[in-house]
Amino acid sequence: MKQEIKSVALSVRTLTMDAVQKANSGHPGLPMGCAELGALIFGEILKHTPRDPGWIDRDRFVLSAGHGSMLLYSLLHLSGYDLSLDDIKNFRQLHSKTPGHPENRLTPGVETTTGPLGQGVANAVGMAIAESFLAARFNTRQHTVIDHYTYVLAGDGCLMEGVSAEAASLAGHLGLGKLIVFYDSNKITIDGSTDITFTEDVLQRFEAYGWQTLAGSAYDTDEIMALVNPAKQEQVRPSLILLRSKIAKGSPNLEGSHKAHGSPLGAEEVALIKKTLGIAESDMFYAAPEAKIYFNAKQKLWDTSYAEWQQRFKEWKKSNPDLFDEWKKYFNGREISAVSFPSYNVGDKIATRSSGGEILNATAQALPNLIGGSADLAGSNKTELKGLGSFQKHDRTGRNINFGVREHAMGAVVNGIMLHGGFRVFCATFLVFSDYMRPAVRLAALMQLPVLYIFTHDSIFVGEDGPTHQPVEHVEALRTIPNLRVMRPADAQENVELWKLSLKHNSGPCVMAYTRQNLTVFEKSDPDWKENIKKGAYVVMDSGDVPDVVLIATGSEVGLALEAAHALEGLKVRVVSMPCRELFLQAAAEYREQLVPSASKKVVVEAGVSSGWHVITGGNGAVIGVDRFGESGPASKVAEHLGLSVQNIVKKVKEIAAG
Repeated sequence: MKQEIKSVALSVRTLTMDAVQKANSGHPGLPMGCAELGALIFGEILKHTPRDPGWIDRDRFVLSAGHGSMLLYSLLHLSGYDLSLDDIKNFRQLHSKTPGHPENRLTPGVETTTGPLGQGVANAVGMAIAESFLAARFNTRQHTVIDHYTYVLAGDGCLMEGVSAEAASLAGHLGLGKLIVFYDSNKITIDGSTDITFTEDVLQRFEAYGWQTLAGSAYDTDEIMALVNPAKQEQVRPSLILLRSKIAKGSPNLEGSHKAHGSPLGAEEVALIKKTLGIAESDMFYAAPEAKIYFNAKQKLWDTSYAEWQQRFKEWKKSNPDLFDEWKKYFNGREISAVSFPSYNVGDKIATRSSGGEILNATAQALPNLIGGSADLAGSNKTELKGLGSFQKHDRTGRNINFGVREHAMGAVVNGIMLHGGFRVFCATFLVFSDYMRPAVRLAALMQLPVLYIFTHDSIFVGEDGPTHQPVEHVEALRTIPNLRVMRPADAQENVELWKLSLKHNSGPCVMAYTRQNLTVFEKSDPDWKENIKKGAYVVMDSGDVPDVVLIATGSEVGLALEAAHALEGLKVRVVSMPCRELFLQAAAEYREQLVPSASKKVVVEAGVSSGWHVITGGNGAVIGVDRFGESGPASKVAEHLGLSVQNIVKKVKEIAAG
């Protein structure tokens, strides 16, 4: 085995050097430093098959240190995934399958989009949660259909980031024994040696988290395999395997230097390395024949393992028809028509966080694969799945995940659960704390993951908690993330319809921004409002003619707009609820013009910053918003002080209409 692993490692180094050099961009240091480890992972450690990259019982491998993408691309190419040598040569080029950092929707075999350090570690925690849940739910004494590991390669930078610390703490608490993290300890970051910033004892820290810790050399293949065995045997604790390595291993002048982290090695250095390795300088993108022979032989073993699982699954399916029926609900989806959504009547008074909790629980009863939780705010977010247990060491089928006060890890962990497959997931916190989650939310949008975010306490109407807890910029900040739908329902009836819309949406995440305070369910003048809300906005109250002024509002401010409209005598006023601006801007131009005529004046009312609403007002109106931080006090008094009152709206509408 040693010689074959050496040939694979050699190939990783040569492919990496040439790809980075040709692109004149990239990170050669990590792939060269971890070439032997990568060869072992793909050749000897992983249970996988390039013929079916989506096999549900495959081991997962997450390159958390995503800047070292050429390590992953080289190994995917060599081991037989659908990644050609031409793809390798096209590294970092427009529309290539080998982008600068791994993207799961572009490249077969890439489990998650990584690059922002630490996110991959937290994604892997989610994958390990998903595996343990599915194993507990579907394995029987006679048949094991879910039994795989989640492996991670993380670097010093990943373990400096707070998100990995949050996630590691949670993983240790939950006892995710089938999570194994390889720590590439090369003691180098972009600015130089880690001695300038990072001198803690990482192994002791992880031991305190409840992990098994092991250590060895990144270049002793026998030792690495000897470390993997106890890591796999440890079922109660996740494992961290520290491997001492050298960045840019094999480079005569740059081995161990931070200069090899994020820049091409240079033509002269590449030539020197090739000479040292016994490869002709002109031999570009060299892959050792022995490496190809090795992986061809491995494919036969992988085929056998895969066929054995297929047969086992067939026998399990035959012996457990009821379990298989539930399996299909997990993996083939289920129509939301199965959900018995609660109903609400005009005049009902209920906060959207409360109606959201009722809707969430109704959904969970119909969709057995809906799981999730809150960052220690389930009672406030109203997101406890009643009677469905808590996911813990002793109960792997509990559907409530207690994330603790770990918003950043929560966002990345639910991404990992979604990436694993088999689930719909949600997570919840106060809207003001969505800032802690933003990197993970952005990655969910980039990966087109249909995660449901429940963000409550959505405005200055939080009141007495004051400006630290009163979100003013957060809704607009979330709207700036491409491919993220931000929903702000104005009452419980809207909430039901927006939930239906979110559950049907499978190509990106959705935010539900909810009130703390009660909102009155109002009459809708549009008889087709349930259909039109799918376009992001609809008429709540109309003047009957082309309006002089269109009052546009979201969330709790729709009620204020309605009160103001009733007080505006002598003006033709239309009130529009726009719970999802993104959907409205995507709607047909005819519908947008019909709803918000260009000839009419527009006044937008939202308890948040006014920026962004110019796309609706078009220079022919005004925005009544909150372009400052809030204040501590009773909600009604804070709102009046900040101009969110019926009187102020009436005044502004009259000014706009007169102008």
